[in-house]
Amino acid sequence: MPERVDPQILRAGLRVLGVAVRAEPFVFALSVLASALYGGTTVASAWVLGRVTQQVIIPAFEEGRTTAGALAAAAAAIVGVSVLKALGVAGRRFWAGLMQYRMQAAYRREVTRRYLRLPLAWHQRHPTGQLLSNASSDVEAVWAPLAPLPMAVGVVFMLVAAAGAILVIDLPLALIGFLIFPTIALLNLVYQRRLGPRAALAQQLRARVSEVAHESFEGGLVVKTLGREDAETERFQTQVHRLRDANIEVGRVRGLFDPVMETLPRLGVLAVLLLGAVRLDAGAIDSGELVQVCYLFTLLSWPIRALGWVLAELPRSVVGWERVRAVLDAEGSLSYGTAELASTGAAELQVKDVRYGHAAADGAEGGGPVLDGVDFSVAPGRTVAIVGSTGSGKSTLASLLVRLIDPDEGAVLIDGSDARDLAPGQVAGTVSLVPQETFLFDDTVRGNLLLGRDLPDEELRRALELAQADGFVSELPDGLDTVIGERGATLSGGQRQRLALARALARRPRLLVLDDATSSVDPRVEARILHGLRDTRASVVVIAYRKATIALADEVVHLEHGRVADRGPHTELLSRSAGYRDLVNAYEQAEQDALEQDALIEQDALDERVASAEQDALIGRDAPAGRDTSAGRAENGERAAGAVPAGRAEARPDGPTEPEERAERADLLEAGSAGFPRPPGTAEIVESGAGERDEDVTA
Repeated sequence: MPERVDPQILRAGLRVLGVAVRAEPFVFALSVLASALYGGTTVASAWVLGRVTQQVIIPAFEEGRTTAGALAAAAAAIVGVSVLKALGVAGRRFWAGLMQYRMQAAYRREVTRRYLRLPLAWHQRHPTGQLLSNASSDVEAVWAPLAPLPMAVGVVFMLVAAAGAILVIDLPLALIGFLIFPTIALLNLVYQRRLGPRAALAQQLRARVSEVAHESFEGGLVVKTLGREDAETERFQTQVHRLRDANIEVGRVRGLFDPVMETLPRLGVLAVLLLGAVRLDAGAIDSGELVQVCYLFTLLSWPIRALGWVLAELPRSVVGWERVRAVLDAEGSLSYGTAELASTGAAELQVKDVRYGHAAADGAEGGGPVLDGVDFSVAPGRTVAIVGSTGSGKSTLASLLVRLIDPDEGAVLIDGSDARDLAPGQVAGTVSLVPQETFLFDDTVRGNLLLGRDLPDEELRRALELAQADGFVSELPDGLDTVIGERGATLSGGQRQRLALARALARRPRLLVLDDATSSVDPRVEARILHGLRDTRASVVVIAYRKATIALADEVVHLEHGRVADRGPHTELLSRSAGYRDLVNAYEQAEQDALEQDALIEQDALDERVASAEQDALIGRDAPAGRDTSAGRAENGERAAGAVPAGRAEARPDGPTEPEERAERADLLEAGSAGFPRPPGTAEIVESGAGERDEDVTA
């Protein structure tokens, strides 16, 4: 690690502090005045103590008595200076803290506002953990020097006043001060240069720890399902250990310099006492002046360290400032015009020769266009399905339609107006997007639907009915006021998607964009949803995979490699486009295979429960009273483990019929029920028909 920092860092740090001073001049002036009051009263307290020593204490010892007036005057002088000094300390801390927290709050708001203005493409190039660090720890680090800054300015005033007071008292004693104080300043400079790179590295590592932690939390499901807990723990541990080592290095530097900074002024006191005793014997100074100088050295040891605190915080401040400015100076904000949409009916959408390509994470050119010359239109009130293979640009197209990003070439027109020419809020008030990844807040159902808007319950119920979500919402413990947990953790995937759709419908959009927004919803429910959307008087663009869903659209746009391969009604595309037909049939077959696999898994689980219930019944019937049946359970369990699951064994020519077999199972269970409790759901499983088993087990 380098021992010296860039010589520009001090000037850069002072420029950062200048930003705060210009932003809060009045508050800074008050904090400096309070600090100057503290510095002046510190020097004055030494003078008062010297005068009290010379004029009250020494005469009292010499004469063996003193007057009440002298004691009262001495006490009043000491108390008065102390009160002024306390006021200076309180004022300095209050105004310095107010300035620091105001700047932190102001820049957190600035960073957050900038995040909201920057397009989605910029956010995709920056990790979420880094963005969180920019708005929290980086902003905090930028303005950390503001707390000790007024005190440091007051210390300069204090040093000037102390130097003048010592010069007035005695020149040889002043020379000691002129040696000690520059030495302390030099040590502060060395301290800053040693500490600077270490503090900067620690600040960068804090951001990295935040990034790794956020990724691990966000990817919790992946980590758990793939068994990557140990790997993620090790990855996080590596970054934490690096941060720990960097903080230890910072502590070592502070641990080395702090004792030196504490010791130097005390060595100065000893030197003053030795030389002062000689000067006192020579009659050059009196006892009160010697006490005044020694007391000044004692008081100045701690305030002078405020200079070191400011210098020590500057490297972190500069690093934080660079990271914050990178956000504030980021380019790519969406520009807006002044046009407004006058229509209130379903919107007309036109996508004209749109081209778009993602930039690389480092801001370089991307690998190629995601969309290349896409051109289609949606008439008011019509439903258009976007179909394409993975990576064909469907989700990117959805982002363009709601203006999360702008096309590199071409235009997206809403009611004939380019989306880039519309005034702020026009697109959001006209178009609603329900994305692939459903996000719900840790709030009530009502709060998630409203998102700050003021709508009557009738509107919410209408939206829930259109999204086919009114049934399960009414069954929640508190209905609309039920808290659904972080990201809707208490709901199923299909329920979350329907709530997200209801949230979009509650805004009464004129254009609704569904990006595979019903993939977790039962196909029959999805069909009812899409039929209901026709009554909303909204144009609909749906990115779909299911054949039944696609068939409900008025028109289909088939994307291949970012281009429109074909468009038209679903039936026409099936007959004339082999690529489209193969794609849709592949989706349908994949979905059917998944359903069959789920059914097999459920049937296997059901068969295991039936076999377990029969085994327990047999053991209960054969075991004598009081006999330990654990061995029998284990033995039968081993035999059962190797048996063919029920319903899959070959039928014996002379075997019992299915009704007889079910009756026999019921008799066996009944015979063993006296000594062994029946597993939950066993009776229902045995007594029901084969077609009812799934519902019974679920119940």
